[in-house]
Amino acid sequence: MSDQITAVTKSVEDAIATAKQNLEGLVKAQQEQIEKASAQVLKGYDDLTVLTKQNVDAFVKSGTVVAKGAEEAGKQVAAFTQSSLEKSVSNAKALLAVKTIQELIELQNAYTKASIDALVSESTKMQELTVKIANEALAPLSARVNATVEVLSKKAA
Repeated sequence: MSDQITAVTKSVEDAIATAKQNLEGLVKAQQEQIEKASAQVLKGYDDLTVLTKQNVDAFVKSGTVVAKGAEEAGKQVAAFTQSSLEKSVSNAKALLAVKTIQELIELQNAYTKASIDALVSESTKMQELTVKIANEALAPLSARVNATVEVLSKKAA
């Protein structure tokens, strides 16, 4: 009977050893998977951080372009206003020197036509400047949107 007990004890011990090995293997495999997943998450976080920094840099660059463009537009408006004021003063002096109503009408018509022509020309310049600024400001943002979509598309795949 003692041989039977020894055999059963050995059998139970072997089963426990096998179960222990299987459990240790399972735990080890889970740890490896967790470490691998953690590494992927951290890499993804690092990639996202880099992507976000590049996006913020693009916004700053775009804002700088807009600020410089606004400064340039302000200078252009100021120069036009100064020029218009000088022309108005010059016209007023000329109006004070007229001798006939006909001369007054002709002078005023010429001034009005020149003012309208200058306004149309300045409006065209301002529109061109605005379009140029908008395109330059949107360029870095558009590039970042394309890069972000490309990166996120690769991550999804």
